[in-house]
Amino acid sequence: MIKNLIELTKIRIAFLVLTTTIIGFYLGQQGIQSPELLLYTLLGTLLCSAGSSVLNNVIEVETDAKMNRTKDRVLPTKKMSLSTASFLGILFIGFGLAILFEKVNTLTSILAFCTVVSYLVLYTPLKKVSWINTSVGAIPGALPPLGGWTAATNSLDPGGWILFFILFFWQHPHFYSIAFIHKEDYARAGLKMLPVIDNGNKKTVLHIFLHALVLIPISTLPFFFGISGRIYLVGAYFLSNIYMLCCLPFILEQTERNAKLIFRTSLYYFVLLFFIILADVRF
Repeated sequence: MIKNLIELTKIRIAFLVLTTTIIGFYLGQQGIQSPELLLYTLLGTLLCSAGSSVLNNVIEVETDAKMNRTKDRVLPTKKMSLSTASFLGILFIGFGLAILFEKVNTLTSILAFCTVVSYLVLYTPLKKVSWINTSVGAIPGALPPLGGWTAATNSLDPGGWILFFILFFWQHPHFYSIAFIHKEDYARAGLKMLPVIDNGNKKTVLHIFLHALVLIPISTLPFFFGISGRIYLVGAYFLSNIYMLCCLPFILEQTERNAKLIFRTSLYYFVLLFFIILADVRF
């Protein structure tokens, strides 16, 4: 039961969500001035993320059953009933929102609610309708750092929105590379991912290039808005250029190997940027 629950809650996504939430909180307070507040923020956010992932599994059970990479998941293999999974998903989200509302602030709970709704009601069904689903899905994917910021400040300041846009643009090369690697699987399930419907890959290449390019100036904005210092400016500018350079092989030749390079680089980018932020605020 525990193993199935861990798989349903998509622990790797939860880790990404919590990490970006910490970044937002950390920059909002310029350190961690309220450990208890951070703890409640992370707990509420984790429950909302876990519940959303569980309900996503419920909604996409038929789709997952058609894909090689997902056909052995908990729900397609009937290791847990849909009713049990639905109950757990709703329960997690309900407790998560309650914690954020009671222990953090109303604004953060509203953002969490918007994240859940946009992920489950907009992004998930849109995957079968239009390739624009990646950009729509990037919205709930980019809200956690803004939620961390509002948890720390109880306000929607420019700093929080800058973090939102950094994560928004970072996600596109990351998820387009995944979609390219698994495009046959997505096609089999009838999902309208851009690499699936893009004959010749011209649109995929263009979107990867543009989002990686725009990320370079966007990533430096925390310095110009007084949120971060010179360590961050140099580090973020360097990392974003490396990210862009690692997209170039795929732009020139659309192969699985080059798509995997984008994917791996995106993960390193994210981890290294996190440590640069910590170092910058500390020193």
